[in-house]
Amino acid sequence: MTHGGGRVAAAPTTPGHEGLAMFRSLLVTLGAVLATVPVAPAAAAAPTPSPTSPTLTWAVQPANQQGPDGRRWITHTLDPGQVVTERLAVRNFSNRAAVFALKAADGYLTDNGRFNMLPSNQASVDGGTWIQVQDKVSVGANETKIVPFTITVPRDAKPGDHPAGIAATVTATGGTVAVESRVGFRVMMRVSGTVTAALTVDGLTATYRHSWNPFAAGSIRVRYSTKNDGSVAVTGTGQVSTAELGGLSESDARAEVDQTLPGGSRQVDVRVTGVWGLGPLRTTVDLTPALLDGDKSGAEIRPASASVTVWTLPWPQLLLAALVMAAVFGVRTFRRRRRQRLAQLLARARDEGRAEARSDKVLEEKHS
Repeated sequence: MTHGGGRVAAAPTTPGHEGLAMFRSLLVTLGAVLATVPVAPAAAAAPTPSPTSPTLTWAVQPANQQGPDGRRWITHTLDPGQVVTERLAVRNFSNRAAVFALKAADGYLTDNGRFNMLPSNQASVDGGTWIQVQDKVSVGANETKIVPFTITVPRDAKPGDHPAGIAATVTATGGTVAVESRVGFRVMMRVSGTVTAALTVDGLTATYRHSWNPFAAGSIRVRYSTKNDGSVAVTGTGQVSTAELGGLSESDARAEVDQTLPGGSRQVDVRVTGVWGLGPLRTTVDLTPALLDGDKSGAEIRPASASVTVWTLPWPQLLLAALVMAAVFGVRTFRRRRRQRLAQLLARARDEGRAEARSDKVLEEKHS
């Protein structure tokens, strides 16, 4: 899908010019990458079969019978078995007519939190199968076409969110590579009934990092993945706490979880500072999911908690203590040896004095 517009172009290949062929292959491959960004009601530019044809630019937006109605996407709360008719506007901003394929598919969030819909080669199993729209629409140059589509909720649909997307697509073939460019918007469908807001904590790890300044505490890095195990889109508020000395000392930090759709997951990485690393460190993650609209009525909220313990010793402080002890021992040894040396010098001086006195006495006796 294209968000905010994107251009894909291919260079013609002249027989015998291998450099141009490699350049064309590179651009086609780049086009295949650019064609997979999230769904959004924005204009897009697509490759055209002929290098001499003008660039095709279009947009797809929610609409009423008169045209685009200003909505960014479509949101409905529906009962099982309910049928709703909606409309979309395909706007061709180019100077030539074009035929667009219209497709609906299940929606999901990418790793960076942007909405997207499944690619054409992957079958939908949920909300994308509830949308029925005509296969193609022909739109003249600088023209807008209004296309109706229906949403049919299965009678056995489970309460909760069933995200999907709908898009207008153009496929251009360059050699053996087909590049699909699409632009559309999300269709957020919630089936009425009691919903569940739940986030799990998986793969919890904690790694302690010393501060090599012995007068400063270290930190503990906490990493885990959280999965939306409920039936509606949620955010989450996490409290990460690390206890040491049997719980006598505790440090904590907050870890927010961004919007996550049912079945989706997020990676969380947070640091808890002010941890001295005095023996076993028990780190606990308490996670509370929250509905996007904040309305808890008719919802079951399931908090999650997980803990992990790591062992560590305050090596910088122990090293400092060892250095201090070594210094004290060295000073004491130096002073003791200096006293011993001084005592030896005094003893030698006394001995020399006594010997000299005896020698003088012997001389005096001889003279007398």
